[in-house]
Amino acid sequence: MSKATSSAPSQRMLRVGEQVRAAVTQVLQRGEVRDDLLEKTVISVSEVRMSPDLKIATAYVTPLGVADHAKVIEALNRNAKFIRGRLAGALRQMKYMPDIRFRDDTSFDNYKKIDELLRSPEVQRDLAGEPGEDEQE
Repeated sequence: MSKATSSAPSQRMLRVGEQVRAAVTQVLQRGEVRDDLLEKTVISVSEVRMSPDLKIATAYVTPLGVADHAKVIEALNRNAKFIRGRLAGALRQMKYMPDIRFRDDTSFDNYKKIDELLRSPEVQRDLAGEPGEDEQE
């Protein structure tokens, strides 16, 4: 009997990803990472995606109030092993501590583009519609 594979994450991957996200957030909030750039930057961890074997955690982060996200992402990846070590207490139920990889979360940029499109005069005109248009149908 073979298992059907799908691209959607399993419930276990989602649950563990949320636990890792909460643990990474706590480490960053407590200021445990001794890096000048990271100490003065507020970082939002929006999502953590786990690999199917739960050995790799990809954390999607957004540095708030910083123009150059690449430098912050680089600093996080430079300190990933230290952060991984600090997660051990919160994730002690896991058989293997996952390797952490940090990536820039661009979903907020996508939301902003969609919001700008929805607020554009053309879309507003289409959304307003003609009076009585709904009554004719």
